[in-house]
Amino acid sequence: MFDSQFSNYIKITSKKTNDFIKLDQRRVKIRENENGLMAISYVAPVFEIMDLDDFFSDVISSEKLNMDIGETGDFTVSYRGIIDGKGKNLPQNLDHKIILLQEPTCLDEREEFQITGFSKFKPKNEISE
Repeated sequence: MFDSQFSNYIKITSKKTNDFIKLDQRRVKIRENENGLMAISYVAPVFEIMDLDDFFSDVISSEKLNMDIGETGDFTVSYRGIIDGKGKNLPQNLDHKIILLQEPTCLDEREEFQITGFSKFKPKNEISE
C-alpha cells in the first residue's frame, strides 16, 4: 500500500499503561469533522475484533491516547467510545466504529472559534436583520 518508509498500521497507545493496538490501514476508514471529532471504522475478522474489544475494555471515556498513523508521529486523542457495527447473523468480518476526539493544535487564538452549535435564540424584542 505504501512505500517502505511508512508503516501499513495505525497504532493506538494508552498513555496510562503503554499498551497498544495496531490496526491494519487497509481495513480502516477515518472520518473527521470541523470540530475534531474523528470516527475510525474498522472492519476485520472476528479474532482481530476480539483483540480490539480487549484493548478498549479497560479504556475509560475521555482517557488520553496516542495515535500514530503509518509511523508519522504520535498525536493525542481522547477516547469517546466504541460502537459495534452492523452485520448479518454470522458475518465473515465485523465492523466497529471507534470514536476519538482530536486535541486542537491551532496556535493562533483568532482561529479557535466554534464552527457549529450556535444558538438561534433571539430575545422577543430584538429586531432581526
